[in-house]
Amino acid sequence: MVSIQDLIAPIHDGCRLAIGKEETGASIAATLALIAKGVRGLHLICLPISGLQADLLIGAGCVSTLETSAVSLGEAGPAPRFNAAVKQGAIRLIDGTCPAIYAGFQASQKGIPFMPLRGILHSDLMRHRDSWKLIENPFHHGDRIVAIEAIRPDVALFHAQASDRNGNVFVGRDRDGVLLAHASKMALVTVEEAIDQDFIQDPIRAGASLPALYVAATCVAPGSARPLSFTGKHGSDTGWLLRYAKAAKSQAGFGEMLDELMVLHGFRQTATADAARGPR
Repeated sequence: MVSIQDLIAPIHDGCRLAIGKEETGASIAATLALIAKGVRGLHLICLPISGLQADLLIGAGCVSTLETSAVSLGEAGPAPRFNAAVKQGAIRLIDGTCPAIYAGFQASQKGIPFMPLRGILHSDLMRHRDSWKLIENPFHHGDRIVAIEAIRPDVALFHAQASDRNGNVFVGRDRDGVLLAHASKMALVTVEEAIDQDFIQDPIRAGASLPALYVAATCVAPGSARPLSFTGKHGSDTGWLLRYAKAAKSQAGFGEMLDELMVLHGFRQTATADAARGPR
């Protein structure tokens, strides 16, 4: 168990950072800590999509490369800083598909160099991805298949329901947190609570828990996903997200909304001045 500042200490400039979709658990609190730290040049990898979490990092100038299949605020509309960064050429975008990104993570999880995938054969993406190769099926001559290179992040960062006294993490029914941790060199996790129990010995929790072997550090930070929803603990703050989607179309508006989040999550310093300058 560490503080949130100590939790994110291994995430350095140029780090290959993996995050999950909202349903997996987006640690907005840790994301804000990264922004306050001033990290730069991240290669951000989404499993397989992101929304507010990626948009915050992009808007604050933390990201140089983004690998994803989508960035969207869902019903609140497009992700404004992502859209602006792509149009301005401020970030390098590595476009993917959900199945292909999952395949890349699964290859890393299994310790193999690539994972075969058939669904993207003849797609336009094949012309733009050097890390996807058309190969011969070794078992059937003349049958072609796509080899998806393993995706091996330096760090996986996500929010989960609980940790136990041994450092095991209960992730619940969404298994992407497990995949993130297995595929990455290390996993850093914020949790809603610490429970004096051993999840691995609990027949109910064991099958939905990530063993401490795969977890470098955890931080108890209740509400870390706000204003996004999190597994029955709380829903999305739709009103705030709608305001963000409108205000963050400008870099100055983004800075103001970022300051609101900083206050919400207990960060004393404001980020407006830095955020208003945009990507660096």
